[in-house]
Amino acid sequence: MSSNDARSSATRTEIRDVVDEFLRRRGRALAFQTNETYAAIALALATIVALIWANAGGSYHQFWQTSAAITIGPLGVELTLHEWVDEGLMAVFFFMVGLDVRRDLTLGELRLPGRALLPTAAASGGLAVPALIYLVIMGGAPGAHAWGSVISTDTAFALGMLALVGPKRAPRLRLFLLAFAVIDDIGALAVIAIFYSESLNFLALALAAAGLLLVWLMARRGVWRVPPYLVLAVVIWYAVYRSGVHATLAGVLIALLMPVYDVRSQDVDAAGELAALYRQAPAPGTARMLRESLNYSMPLNQRLAFLLPPYVNYLVVPLFALANAGVVLSADTVSAAVSSRILWAVIGGLVAGKLIGVVLGAGLVLWLVPASRMPGLDLPRIVGLGALSGMGFTISLLVANIALEEEALRDQARLGVLLASLLSLVLATLVFQVANRLWPLPEPTGMRLCRPPAPEHELTFGSQDAPHVLINYADMDDEDRWRLTEALYGLQPLIDSGEVLLILRHKLSGPGSLLAALALEAASGNDEPALWDFHDALAGLRGGITSRSITRAARQVGIDAHAMWARIDSGVDEAKILADAGDVEGLTDDSSPVVYIDGRRFEHLLNRWTFSEEINRLQRAAAAGGERPGD
Repeated sequence: MSSNDARSSATRTEIRDVVDEFLRRRGRALAFQTNETYAAIALALATIVALIWANAGGSYHQFWQTSAAITIGPLGVELTLHEWVDEGLMAVFFFMVGLDVRRDLTLGELRLPGRALLPTAAASGGLAVPALIYLVIMGGAPGAHAWGSVISTDTAFALGMLALVGPKRAPRLRLFLLAFAVIDDIGALAVIAIFYSESLNFLALALAAAGLLLVWLMARRGVWRVPPYLVLAVVIWYAVYRSGVHATLAGVLIALLMPVYDVRSQDVDAAGELAALYRQAPAPGTARMLRESLNYSMPLNQRLAFLLPPYVNYLVVPLFALANAGVVLSADTVSAAVSSRILWAVIGGLVAGKLIGVVLGAGLVLWLVPASRMPGLDLPRIVGLGALSGMGFTISLLVANIALEEEALRDQARLGVLLASLLSLVLATLVFQVANRLWPLPEPTGMRLCRPPAPEHELTFGSQDAPHVLINYADMDDEDRWRLTEALYGLQPLIDSGEVLLILRHKLSGPGSLLAALALEAASGNDEPALWDFHDALAGLRGGITSRSITRAARQVGIDAHAMWARIDSGVDEAKILADAGDVEGLTDDSSPVVYIDGRRFEHLLNRWTFSEEINRLQRAAAAGGERPGD
C-alpha cells in the first residue's frame, strides 16, 4: 500500500470512528425518547402529580380554569387552559394516532385481510361489550350517556406496560396490540364524532371539508414540505372547533390524508447523488438541496411519525393527565364515588368488559378460522392482552369530560378510570405470569440459525477461522439487494483483520432469484476468481434478473459464461439452494433479507454501523466471559 493510500485509509477510519460515536450518542437519546415503558412512567408520574396537586388546595382547578385567548382580527378562540389541552394539544395526539391508522391500513398488518381478522374481531368485542356492561350497570341513572368512556384502550400506556409485564418471547403480541389499538382508536373516534358532538354549524363544517380537500389535493400533487400542511391544519382545526364537532377529530382527519408509501429507490438514489456533489464541492446551496432531498426521500407520514412521539409521549399526554387526573380524594368524595353507579360502571366496563370482549372476539376467530393462529399469539396471551386493554386512561378521561356536565360525576368517572387502569395492570400481570408458568411460549421461529455454517461448502468472504460469522440469506432478484451489499462491504476492516466471516445463503421469491442463485453457485463451483465481483454485478441489476442479464454480468467480470451455464443445466447445485431457501421460508412476507450474526437473528436496521455495533458488543461480551458464538 502506498503512503497516500495509507493516509487515506487512516482518514476514513478516523471519520468512521467520529460518526460511530455520534450515532451512539444519538442512538441512546433516541432509545430513551421512544421507549414505551418510559413514556408510560411519565404518564403515571403526571397522574400522581395531578392527584397530589388537586388535594393540596384550590390552586389546581383555579389554574386549569384560567382563560387564555388567541385573537386575529375578528377571528379568535377563547378557552380555559384545561380546554386548550383537551381540544388543542390533544389534536396533536390524535394526529399521531391517525398517522398510525393510515400507515397500518396502507403498509402494515391491517392491509392483509388474513392478518386483520383477529385484531379486528378482538377490537370489535372490546368496543361493544364494555359499553353494554356500562349501560347495564348504569340503568337509567345520570351519567349513562358517558358509555363511550369505557370503550377505548390507551395505546401508549398499554404498550409501555406490555413491555414491562408481558412475555419476553412474543413479538407477535406487540404487533397484535398495535393493530388492535388502531381499530380500537377508529371506533372510539367514530363514537366521539357521532355521539358527543354538539349542535352543528354547517358553514364551519363546509370550511373544514374544503380544507381537508386541499390537503388531499396537495398530497396527490406530491407536496412534501410541512409548512403548507401546518397552515391548513390550523384552519381546519379552527373550523372543526367552530362546527360543534370535538376539535381533536381534526387531527385524525388530517393525518389520514398524509402521503404514505414505501420509500422509493429513485428518491434515495437522488439524495445519494446530491451527497456526492456536496462532498465534491461543499457549499451552502448544495447542503440545503441535500437536506431537502433527504426529507423528500422519506414520505411525510413516516417522517412525522418519527418526529412526533417524543413530544406527544413526554409533553402532550403527560399534560393531558396533569389537567384531567386531578381528583379531590376527600372522605366525602371517595364515599360518594364508592356509592355511585358511575364509578362501578366505569370499572366494570373497562376491567371486565374489555377482557370479556377481547377474549370473546378473538376466541371466536381462533375457533372458526384456525388459519388466523400465529406463533406467540395463543389464547392465554390474548387473555392477558384483554386484561391489559382495560387501561383506558387518555380517551376515557376525554370522553368523561365531554359527556358529563356535573363536576361530581366527572370526578367519579375519573376515579373509576384511574382505578380501572390500576386493576387492569394488576390483572394482566397475574394472567401473563400464570400463562407463562402453565403454558410457556417456545422461542419464536427463526431466531436461531437452524443449520450451522459449513464454510468449506458455502459462498464465503473472509477468513474461515474468524471468531464471528455473519450469514446473509439473500434474494438476488430483490431490487434493493445492492443496499445490503454496500452495508456488508462496510465491514471490510473487520473482514480484513480476520474478525468476521461473511457467508451468503440463498432466499428465493421466484424464478429470477433461483436463476441468480444457480449462477452464483456455478461460479463458485467452477472456482471463478471473480465470484464476488459477479455477485456485485448481479446486485447492480436491481431486480432485473434474466438469462441475458446474468450472461452479460458474467462476461463483464471475466467469468466463463459457457461453463457457468453448463453447470447450471446439470442441476448439481439445486439441492443446496433449496435447502438454504427452506431455512428461512415464511420468516418474511417479501423478498427482504434475513441476517444472522453468530447464530442469532439480527432484527435491527441493516447498515454498516448496526452490524459493526453488534460485532463490537459480541466482542466485549466474549472478553467478559459472556456470550459465545451461537448462544
